[in-house]
Order: sequence, then structure tokens, then C-alpha cells
Amino acid sequence: MNADRSTSKPTPVIAIHGGAGTITRAAMDADKEAQYIAALEQALRAGQRLLADGASAVDAVTEAVRLLEDCPLFNAGKGAVLTNAGTYELDAAVMDGATRDAGAVACVKRLRNPVLAARAVMERSEHVLFAADGAEAFAQAQGLPLVEADYYYTPERHAQWQRARAGSGMALLDHDAAALAARADADEAGGEPLDPGTKFGTVGAVALDAQGRLAAATSTGGITNKQLGRVGDTPVIGAGCYADELVAVSTTGTGEMFIRAVAAYDISARMRYAGSSLEAATHAVVMQSLPAIQGRGGLVAIDAAGNVALPFNTEGMYRGHARVGEPVHVAIYR
Repeated sequence: MNADRSTSKPTPVIAIHGGAGTITRAAMDADKEAQYIAALEQALRAGQRLLADGASAVDAVTEAVRLLEDCPLFNAGKGAVLTNAGTYELDAAVMDGATRDAGAVACVKRLRNPVLAARAVMERSEHVLFAADGAEAFAQAQGLPLVEADYYYTPERHAQWQRARAGSGMALLDHDAAALAARADADEAGGEPLDPGTKFGTVGAVALDAQGRLAAATSTGGITNKQLGRVGDTPVIGAGCYADELVAVSTTGTGEMFIRAVAAYDISARMRYAGSSLEAATHAVVMQSLPAIQGRGGLVAIDAAGNVALPFNTEGMYRGHARVGEPVHVAIYR
């Protein structure tokens, strides 16, 4: 998706994702699909409006991710997945490509919007990553709201966790856990596919603003039935979130593999050192490097010229992008 390069400055643009995995039309009824599309469009339009008003890329990605955290359809904030102990542990990160300043929080249990805490770490501390109680204490000191654990609860997410435990007992990617629920519902209904109400995902956003600055943000509740204390790629700068003067990247998928591949930074490295285009760099990482180590998922990325890439190697990925002055584009399936 190439930008218009006829002017000296690229048109501001934002791209978002809501997770990747086993997403099939058979397990999604029209009403639920419409809800996902509406939620993605709302987040994109909010970021688009900010960029149109001259706001920074950091402002745009933070607001888009905050809205997705507040939406129970996705696995970030409200509607986060449960650990193997039936608790919640959330992660988030923000990075400003213009300065390479970054902030992240991991294993937080009481923050309504982990992305706001991650931004506070970036802007109001000398550190990059805070975890658990320390992250919550820092966020509280910055005036960010705390919530009780039941804030994150949704009946669908709880049912998804119970099915994961009754099945293999292993941790499952959000959309794979949703597919497990869909198969169970289909079996109960005599093979008729029913919407399980459990397709959720790690969320993220990348943006390019009118000043040519790039930024990225990512937020997640992790993976269903994960072991207590497990941290995936989301708060790891260079793995789940990265931005510099060349590119901004937010990822989603099997976090351990994205960490091992240093997936988000690898895109920048391929562009910087090998001269790869955004399209070539993202394709190499998502379709070659990650599958080579059984890595599943996808990402959204924007380069300094305003080009957008949204590749994924799974059945689907909730995704979309919006340029200032143009219509919003969203998609779910391949």
C-alpha cells in the first residue's frame, strides 16, 4: 500500500491490528463481524482525526490502542485473557520513533489502560520497562486509574479459558482458543457453526504524523491459560513494538517466537542495512523468518514515506489503516 509521494511530506496515516490467528468466516456470524469492524473503524477514525488536527504519532497510536483496550472484543484491558490460575496479567509498550524513547509495563493486574502506563514510563521516568507491583505503583503515582480484577472479566473470555483447560491444558493463542470454542459449539449444535463470542486479540497501532514522525504501541492480556509470570513479546522493545526514523512496527502472534526473532527490529534492520523496502522486509520476517521457528502471527508497519504493510501468516488478522483525508479500510480474513 504505497503512499502518494508527489508532495514533500507524506500524508499522515495510522494502521492498527487486533490480533492474528485462526479466524474463519464459519465461526463468525454477521452481527459479531459487524461489531469487530465497528470497533476497528472507531479506533482508526480516532487516530485519523488526531493526525488531521496535527497531533503527534505518539498521540495517535496511544489513543487508538486505548480505545481497543476499552473494547471487550479484544484481548487488551477489558476482556483480557486469564492465566492458568484464573487471574489477569497484562502488558503494553509505546515507542517514539523520532527520539527512540520507549516505555513498557509487564504483568500488571490493576491498570485500566496499560498503554497509558507504558507512555507514562516513556515520558516521566528514566527507565524503559516496569513490571508487576512496581509498574502499578509508578502508574498510580502518575494519577492513572486502577481497577479491580473483575473489570477485565467477560463471560466469553471465562468460557474460553475453561475450554482451554478442559482441552489440551496448554496455553493458546487468542484466536486459536476461539477456534476451539467454535468447534465445541459447532459439535453441540450438530455441526452448525455458531459464533463463540471469543475472538479476541493483542492490539497495536503504528502511525506517521504530519511532521514525518513515526510511533508504535502494542497492548495485550497475553495468551489464554498462560503460566503465571509469563511475558510475551508485547512489552519487549524490538520484538512486539518498535519505532525509529525509518519504520514503526506493532506485532501479534506467538510471542516467544517474535522475541527470538527480534521481529519488529528486524524489519528496521533489513531496511537500514540491506536497503529492503517495507514490503520486502515485512514479508521476509512474517513469511520466512518466523515460520522457520514455528512463529505464527502478523504485524502492522508504516515507513517514513507513508507506505503501509499488514502481513500475517495465519488464517486471519483483525487489521485496518486510514490516511488523513481518505476513507478508513478494515479487514479480518485473508
